[in-house]
This record gives sequence, C-alpha cells and structure tokens, in this order.
Amino acid sequence: MGKGEVKTAVCFFCKPHCRANVHVKDDRLIRVDPSPHKGCRAAKAVEWFYHPDRLKWPLKRVGQRGEGRWEKISWDQALDEVADKLRNIKDRYGAEAVAAGGGTSRTYEEFRQRFMYLFGSPNIAWGGQQCHGNSAVVASMTYGWFPHWSSTARLDRTKCIMLIGRNPPPSFQQTWEGILKAKQKGSKLIVIDPRNTETAKNADIFLQLRPGTDCALLMSLIHVIIEEGIYDKDFVAGWCHGFEKLAERAKEYEPEKVAEITWVPQEKIRAAARMFASNKPSCAVEGMGLAQQSNSTHALHAKYILSAIVGNIDVEGGDELLGPAPFITEHEIELPDRLSEEQWGKLLGGDRYRLYARPGYQLTQPHVERVWGKKCDIAGLLAGASVPATWRAMAYGEPYPVKAFITVAGNQMLSQTDTKLIYRALKSLDLLVAAEFFLTPTAELADYVFPAACWMERPHLYNYHNVHPLIVGGEQAVPEVIPGEYDRRNDYYFWRGLALRLGQDTDWPWETIEECYDYRLKPLGFTFREFLDQGGIYNPPRRFKKYEQNGFGTPTGKIELYSTVMEKLGYDPLPHHREPAESPVSQPELAREYPLILITGGRFLPFFHSEWRQIDSYRSKYPHPIVEIHPDTARDLGIDDGDWVWIESPRGRIMQKCKYFDDIDPRIVHAQHGWWYPELPGEEPWLHGVWISNINVLTNSELDQMDEAIGTWPFKNLMCKVYKVKTYTGNPALPHSV
Repeated sequence: MGKGEVKTAVCFFCKPHCRANVHVKDDRLIRVDPSPHKGCRAAKAVEWFYHPDRLKWPLKRVGQRGEGRWEKISWDQALDEVADKLRNIKDRYGAEAVAAGGGTSRTYEEFRQRFMYLFGSPNIAWGGQQCHGNSAVVASMTYGWFPHWSSTARLDRTKCIMLIGRNPPPSFQQTWEGILKAKQKGSKLIVIDPRNTETAKNADIFLQLRPGTDCALLMSLIHVIIEEGIYDKDFVAGWCHGFEKLAERAKEYEPEKVAEITWVPQEKIRAAARMFASNKPSCAVEGMGLAQQSNSTHALHAKYILSAIVGNIDVEGGDELLGPAPFITEHEIELPDRLSEEQWGKLLGGDRYRLYARPGYQLTQPHVERVWGKKCDIAGLLAGASVPATWRAMAYGEPYPVKAFITVAGNQMLSQTDTKLIYRALKSLDLLVAAEFFLTPTAELADYVFPAACWMERPHLYNYHNVHPLIVGGEQAVPEVIPGEYDRRNDYYFWRGLALRLGQDTDWPWETIEECYDYRLKPLGFTFREFLDQGGIYNPPRRFKKYEQNGFGTPTGKIELYSTVMEKLGYDPLPHHREPAESPVSQPELAREYPLILITGGRFLPFFHSEWRQIDSYRSKYPHPIVEIHPDTARDLGIDDGDWVWIESPRGRIMQKCKYFDDIDPRIVHAQHGWWYPELPGEEPWLHGVWISNINVLTNSELDQMDEAIGTWPFKNLMCKVYKVKTYTGNPALPHSV
C-alpha cells in the first residue's frame, strides 16, 4: 500500500454514523475528510487515533483493584484467564451472576447479546433505557414499529416539526440542517424545552416547560385537538383503538390547569396544538429531554398518540414506519430465544419494569412479526436488565449476587446514574473486564483491560438498529495490529474468543466479522466485499400507508391509543402526568434546602458524552465543565459569571464553573455531564478526577423513583442547591472523597 489510498469507513465519533473517507499510506492514518456538518470530530481523527494514552495491548491488574499497576499480556492469555474465571463464576453462582454492558452504538452490540444469551445470562445492563430504547419499546406497543426520525430528506415534505426535549445543532447536525431547509420552504417549528436553545430561538412557538411535566403538556395538546375537533376523524375511526377512553382522559388536562403544572401559558398550549394539527403532514421528534425522566413511558405514549390522532402515521413527511430490513438483522444474530424462559425469569428488574423486560417483549413482538415478517429489532435488542438493579445486585447481592461484569466502550462511572453506587458495585466484583479505547475511570477499576479497535480499524454494517431497510457499509481502513506498535482487536474477535473458550463453538461459525457480514447480506445476493464495491449503500424506495394492507403490528391491529399491552402488564393503559418523585411540588420540605431544579445531559460540542477530554486541541478550547445559571439567580447567591460553584443534591456535591445564561428559567440550572480529568492520576483515590465535576455523583438510582414500566432514571428532574466555591481558584486539583 505504498502510494496511499482512500478508504470509506463508517464513523462512530457521534451518533449519526456518517460514511467517511479515510486517507491511509503504508498502514498509517494520514487524515479523515470531515463531513460538512458543524462540529464534525473526524477533523481530529489523527490526533485521537495516535494519542499516546490510547490502549495498545491487553493489560492485567497486578496490584489491588484501582491501584493502577498493570502487566502487559497477550490476547490469548487474557481471553484464557477471563474465560476460566467466567466458567468458575457460572459453576458457583449460575450464569446470571455474569452481567455485560457498554456504550450506545460504539461497537458491535449484537455479538454481546449473542454471547450472553448462549452463556445463559439475561443481564445485559447498558444505556438502552435512556437512549431511544424506551422510545422504541413504547412505539412498538403503540404503532407496532418504531418510526425513524433521523432522515433529513423527509423534512422537506413536513409542514410542521415538533421537537420535544431535543436540540439538534450540537447532537444531530444533519437533522438540524434538514429542519432549517424545511423552514425555508415554509414549515413551522414548535420546540418544547426548559432551555431557550439555539433550536428554540428558531421556533415559531417555543413552549418553555418545567422539567418532568412533558406528559401533562402533551396531553393538553391532545385535549385541545380533540376538544376543537381538529383531529383526523377518518383515520382515528378506522385505525385507532381506544379513542373514546383517550378523549375522556384528555379532559383532565385543560390548558388552564396544565399551565400551572408546566409553567407554559395556556394560550401557547392552544396555539401549538392548532399549529401541529392544521399544518400537515407534521411530525413530532423526541430527544433525551423527553426520554430521560421518571415518567418516560407515559410521556412517550402521549407523544405517539399526538401524531396518530392527526393522521400523520406512515405518510411522507410524517412519522414514517419504514419497516424491516430484507437482510439478516442484528436481532436475528443475537439469538434471544436460545435463552431459556427460566433464565429470562431472572432478569434483574424484570419483575418491576415489565414493559422493558421479557413480558413486554412477548406481548409486543409477535404482533410486530405478524405484520412485518420480522421483529422490531431495536425493541428486541433492548429487552434488558435494569441498570440500577444490576448495580445493587453487585453491591449488595440482592436479589442474587452478580459477580462479574464485562463492558465494551461503556464508561459507566461517567455515563450512568449514581456514581457512588456504581463505584461500590464495581469494587465488589470478583471480575471486571473492560474493552476500551483509553483507560477511563471505569477501566482503571478493571481486572483485565482489552484494547478495542476503533471504527477506522474495523469493517462495519450499520442500519440504525434495523428499524428501516437502509443499510450502509464501511471498510477497515487501517490495520488492527501492527507488530511491535499495537495489538488491538474488534469486539467480534473479543466475544467470539470468549465464546469458543466456553464451549459455544458451533454457534460462532464465522471466523471473521467479514464472514458474518457475508451471511447477513446473502438475502440481497452479494457478499460484504461486493456490497462495498457497489457503493456500500442499500436504500430501497419508500412506500407509505402500508397499514392499509396488513394493519398495524399491535394486538388490536390498530394504533393503540389505549394500550392493551400496558393493561395486561398491570399499568395504566392511558398516559397520565406523574409528578417527579423529587421536585418542589412532590417534596416542598426538601425544596427548602435544595430549591433549584437540576437538569443535565444536554449535548455540547466538541465533546461527545465522556469522550474526547484528553484531546488537547479540543480541551484547550473547552477546558472546564459548565453549569448554566440564570444571572438573577446567580447574583442572588453571590456568584459571578465564571466562578467555580458547588452543585449539591441530597446525594453529594461536585464543582463546575458558572456560566450566566439568560435563556433558562431562574428556578432551573443545567449542568454538563461526562466530565473527568484524564490529566489527573488514574489510580485511586483520583481515578482521573471522576469525583470532581461528574454530575452523576448527584443523580438518583432509587428503584421506586424510576419510570414504572421501563425503569428510566431521571436525568432531567432532580433538586439541588448551588453556592460559590471558596476553597479553590482555577481548575480543581483534588478529588472529592467517597
């Protein structure tokens, strides 16, 4: 490869997963052509790829856990030893004593599932309950499929776009560009958000609500549409189940009453309802602001109902149900049916959060398959363990002990709720295995660390969790292994390596990931290499109103405004507002000590969740964590713009830097997530400064305060107080003790 080549890979530096041109020469990465979208991280790919802290070899802990003492070992030795330990734990405690997790859409998630189900454990505990997994599950029970919202082409035909808790400019730039083009053509934009973001400033109507009250607001929009008779009567009569019961429930959400709950003026509620119903086709697009709260199931159900009653389902420019892939899907690779019902019954949190667990899966997916021929894969992928329940099983052995955890590209000490509980859980394990790109605070606590191949070092097929028939392919651009320089492997190699050592030989027939992709693409009539040679994109023409032929993939064959699935699971079948367990309304006494509402998780460039903090060219421009506080609130507290402040909740305190922000209600503060300090020592008690500015030190993991049906934990509706840091000036340099 002496003269240099350009290879096309699938970029995983953020969620949209664009195809990217990767320039290589003599097995060296030269550059990656960034996409034209704002904030594309591929521009810094070389700095990231060759960063001196990137993991190069498998490591084995030789000191005490968290002591930071490692021995470099081979892949074979590491896999042999991990497999032996997993076998011993299974023999002693049962397969369910092994759990696995990871980040969202960083790696080959389907092979983690395949390994775990064949091993005999249902306990896959990751971020699905927080990252559109709940959206997919609720959509499957309501529509019988998950409407795909990331396309920008359809926005050209959308007359009204409603964004709920979603700010695309720093997160989904393609979607934002599509929205701006749609607005140029006359489309209306409604934004629901506690912050007056860049997106909200472009809105025709901005509904600035109190965090955690989205369901009440959406039900009030439904109330107005029904009350004024501006719903699609023919579509509702022909294709919706339970309209009369919905109409009765919606009477409880008059705009005048909901204005008091949500802080949104009733005249704006009415105006938004009329705009959404009268400008068709319209679509409603949710973000993490809607998903990451303690009433996410009912709020999402209301969101899907809103689109349904105005007839915007499976029409061009509306909420499209694009259908399954004509190739072998990720869900078919996972083999969930190979896990026995006895083992499924041991799913942590499955008895409590039944919609997200096996009972919900069994009630929804047969009907999905009846109509579509295949299951809605993202909903299948996400029938997983409750993450907080999994941490409790590790830390306290209840309802049974979990003794091992395997995580791939998932920095749980930063990414999931209640860091103190996670720390206790990970420290309690007999075995912690991490496959990672860098030594994160989570990986620093591991017994074995495997160097993960990044997207430039592995081939990939990606089709957005199989919720539509589009699939894109990317080739491996640079080697995984350069002898003497580094020895990284993709996680197919990792999971298959463990599987073969644990007796799963016949269930992993493909020696390489490329062979598995050949198998997946066989129904289309070509191999993975042929697919790439033909352009690496398969995107068949779209068809609409497919329900007219086979109905919807739900138990009634109609859109379930009144959910028979929720009813059978013992939950309210209609949406209702549930006041957050921690709010000034539900806990006025607590609010005297913690008077501010805390929201967190808003995306911000140039970082992506907890990633990129060690990249100097980015960190030098964004050195400190930021908490947004209204100037009036800050001044009342004696805080100047730029001061370091303590943010304290009933669970602990951290420090971030105050930024005056006029576009937030004075009763709310917004704190950034994902902050650690790679420049600080990795050994305990430092753990790269994980206790200093990490907002999840403050978040909540009480099981009875999660969403009742799915188990979503609240990142968007907590309580806190803020006060000036008097001890430190400048960048904090000491860890906060646990």
